[in-house]
Amino acid sequence: MVSAMMAGFTVAAAAYAGRCSIQAWQAFKARPPTAKLRRFYEGGFQSVMNRREAALILGVRERTPAEKVREAHRRVMVANHPDAGGSHYLASKINEAKELMLGKTKGGGSAF
Repeated sequence: MVSAMMAGFTVAAAAYAGRCSIQAWQAFKARPPTAKLRRFYEGGFQSVMNRREAALILGVRERTPAEKVREAHRRVMVANHPDAGGSHYLASKINEAKELMLGKTKGGGSAF
């Protein structure tokens, strides 16, 4: 008698778990699609770089400590260095952004 009751509880638990799984899967499939990729800044460069644009180029916030700015500069330059097939224009903009974020600008701007 106890073994039949235990088998009944087991079947009921399995059926309930299956029902919950099916409902969860249907809810997962019905959700709206979301963008899984990071959105990038779609605008071009401004004629005179400001801190906001420099932070966007380096991928940091405007009030980031100097050490984090140097790390971000290194990471971005490794990906865009002219010796590795990157653009000279982008490299100069990345260097200008680092100088502006670190407060070392002389007002010369980009070479381009």
